[in-house]
Amino acid sequence: MHTTAFPPPPTQQATTGHAAAESEPGWVAPLPLAARAEHATKIYGRGGTQVAALDGVTAGFPAGRFTAIMGPSGSGKSTLMHCLAGLDTLTDGKVYLRTSRGEVDLSTLGDRKLTKLRREHIGFVFQAFNLLPTLTAAENITLPLTLAGTKPDTEWLRTVIDTVDLGQRLKHRPSELSGGQQQRVAVARALASRPDIVFADEPTGNLDSRTGAELLTFLRYAVDALGQTIVMVTHDAVAAGHADTVIFLADGRIVDTMQQPTAARVLDRMKEIA
Repeated sequence: MHTTAFPPPPTQQATTGHAAAESEPGWVAPLPLAARAEHATKIYGRGGTQVAALDGVTAGFPAGRFTAIMGPSGSGKSTLMHCLAGLDTLTDGKVYLRTSRGEVDLSTLGDRKLTKLRREHIGFVFQAFNLLPTLTAAENITLPLTLAGTKPDTEWLRTVIDTVDLGQRLKHRPSELSGGQQQRVAVARALASRPDIVFADEPTGNLDSRTGAELLTFLRYAVDALGQTIVMVTHDAVAAGHADTVIFLADGRIVDTMQQPTAARVLDRMKEIA
C-alpha cells in the first residue's frame, strides 16, 4: 500500500467535530450515531464463577468517524465490539445499529435476520484475516456480495481496490500474498459492500510495524475520504492514535474517553488504567 498515492480527503464540515457529552463518559455525540449501546451488560458464568464482561456500558459511535476501544486484557473491549456487531448477545441492556433503512434494535432480531443484517450492513476486519485459501484475492473481496446474491457497485469496488493497492494481486490466492497484502484483501472485503459500519478487531495484530502503519493510514483515509464508519478494538497506542476518539474500558466499564488522541497521550492513559 502506498500512502502517498491517496488523494487528499474532502474538507470536513464543522458538524463533524465532537466532544464528550456530560451525561455519559462513553457518549461521543453529535448525532447521527452509527451504533450505540445503552446500559449494555454481559455476564458469563453463574454463582461464584460469574463474571461481568460488560457492566452497564452506555456509549455512542458517530457515523463517518473512527473510534478506537482500548483497555487492559479482560476489560470487555472485544465483548463490547462483538455485541455491537451482533456476534454476541447482551444479558441486559440494548444495542442499536443505524442502517440505510433506519435504526435497528439488535435484541429484536432472530438469528436469520441478524445474519442478514451483518451481511448487508456490517463489514468485519479480524486479526487472523479469515480469507478462504482456495479463492483468489478478487473472489475473497466479493465473497460477501456473492453470498448475498448481489452484484457489486463496480465504481465503488474499483475505488476500494485501487486505494488498497491490490490491482496487480487480484488473481493471487492468499498463500501467494504477504501478510500485509492478505490484510488489505480483508479490508477491501469489509468495504466492498459499502457497509454502514466496519468493525475491526486488532487489525494490525499479525502485521509488522511498517505494514501495520500502512493499514492504519488506509483506515484513516477510508473515514476521511470514503465516508466510512470504523470501530476498532486495539491494545496498541499507536493504532489508537489514528482514531478520532478513544474509549477506555476497565473491568467492563467505561472509565474515560479521549478526543483527537496521540499515541503518547493514549499510552500515558493506559499506564494509569492498567
